[in-house]
Amino acid sequence: MGASLQLGKLLVIAGVVLVALGLLLMAGSKFSFWGLGHLPGDIVYKGKNTQFYFPVVTCLLLSVILTLVVWLVSFLTRR
Repeated sequence: MGASLQLGKLLVIAGVVLVALGLLLMAGSKFSFWGLGHLPGDIVYKGKNTQFYFPVVTCLLLSVILTLVVWLVSFLTRR
């Protein structure tokens, strides 16, 4: 019964995190105040008929944020 309770808590926390992330993404697309995707260090190449975009710094920033979220969830579920 204990493992089911912990799994339930983990699923609830994951759901809350996903809802919060979804709300932030929806708000960010309306206000565009984060600058995600247009950070210094993101690679953009524009040719005559070609456009190449690789968001290096944006990927690194999102990786750090997601790592912190996973660490926080892991820390809170250990108790």
